[in-house]
Amino acid sequence: MSPAFMFWIQFVLVLTAILLGIRKGGVALGLIGGLGVAVLVLGFRVAPGTPPIDVMLIILAVVTASATLQVAGGLDYLVQLTERLLRAHPKYVTILAPLSTFFLTVCVGTGHAVYALLPVISDVALKTRIRPERPMAISSVASQMGITASPVAAAVTTFLAMAAKNGHPVGLFDIIRITLPAGIIGVLAAAAWSFNRGKELDEDPEFLERMKDPEFAKALDANVTTLGMEIPFTAKLSVGLFFAGVLTIILIAMKPSLLPLVNGKVVPMTTVVQIVMLAFGSFILFATKVKAPDIARSSVFIAGMIAVVSIFGIAWMSETFIKANESYLVANIKTMVQVAPWTFALAMFAVSAFVKSQAATLTIMLPFGYALGLPTPLLLSLIPASYAYFFFAFYPSDLAAINMDRTGTTRIGKYLLNHSFMIPGLIGVSVSTCVAYGLSKILG
Repeated sequence: MSPAFMFWIQFVLVLTAILLGIRKGGVALGLIGGLGVAVLVLGFRVAPGTPPIDVMLIILAVVTASATLQVAGGLDYLVQLTERLLRAHPKYVTILAPLSTFFLTVCVGTGHAVYALLPVISDVALKTRIRPERPMAISSVASQMGITASPVAAAVTTFLAMAAKNGHPVGLFDIIRITLPAGIIGVLAAAAWSFNRGKELDEDPEFLERMKDPEFAKALDANVTTLGMEIPFTAKLSVGLFFAGVLTIILIAMKPSLLPLVNGKVVPMTTVVQIVMLAFGSFILFATKVKAPDIARSSVFIAGMIAVVSIFGIAWMSETFIKANESYLVANIKTMVQVAPWTFALAMFAVSAFVKSQAATLTIMLPFGYALGLPTPLLLSLIPASYAYFFFAFYPSDLAAINMDRTGTTRIGKYLLNHSFMIPGLIGVSVSTCVAYGLSKILG
């Protein structure tokens, strides 16, 4: 059979496996990805690729530390601090809320921290008579955009590991200095657009019609706040310890001389992240006396383990497929992508819309990029394009924003794609990608 025929047959197989995994949800993406590897190896007789072990270990370490922080009450403390800021400046909730969710994700490395904050954002907007859709939609989007700007997020550490694996090591600081400012500017651009979206609540006929229902009007009077919650000292201590771990990673990334030499080489940052996060997770465990079984039952830990299994299967299948068809890919696509690199960004965006994980998207697409000969600085500049799962608005943070907006202004439209998150998401991702591309040119 010709290489072209084999490529397309295997491509359909891989795409079908991904779509089936997405349809089933949860760990199904990893399990069906493993089935895809079996079919490629045993059916098409190709050599199996290498599972992304470093990526999986990094996610395990970071998620375990983040879950320990959650059980210790650290996330509750961060949410309370954010609420104080929002209630002190309620008129600016449309810009302060998304910046808060963005930096919350940057700090803790997971967008799942946003759930506790969304009801507060909705309540602040409602009490100020600001259309809740304005801050709610962009806040959900911003919480996920922060992932590519966090030194302890799976997507960033995935890029570290994949770049090193392909012989193009890059420093953690080199990534963050591009993605952090790009993310902030993207969030600000989307927030600026959101300031005047939709009608004011007092002029919205749909909202006014709902207000005629006494039960609906009564529900709007409910007071949602975390300010009355008593935060123990151990919760505050857990936040301090977690941030100390993050700062340790950043310090080591900026000063590699702090690391020992092993066989004449500096210990790689992928290993450093694992060591430091596990160590500081244990510090939180001992200092706050949380129960280990509670860590494994936390929402952050469960979500992280699902991500590990998903990346295990889907990335292994993608690696196997790419290695088996590398010569065909290079011969037929390399010139187009090198002349118009934005086409690779569009491909990454499309994959993310279905895979719904930036780490999984990068794990799938980076081997493609390196096989096509794309330089690491270019791939780094396209990282923001790995977030597109707002496109169909079925991601948990988007659904949570819809459900927690008691006015009903944050919603999915009649035609599925005309939902509250579409335009803020497109603005945020496109602006941050363009800014990241420009910064990569300036900073080299």
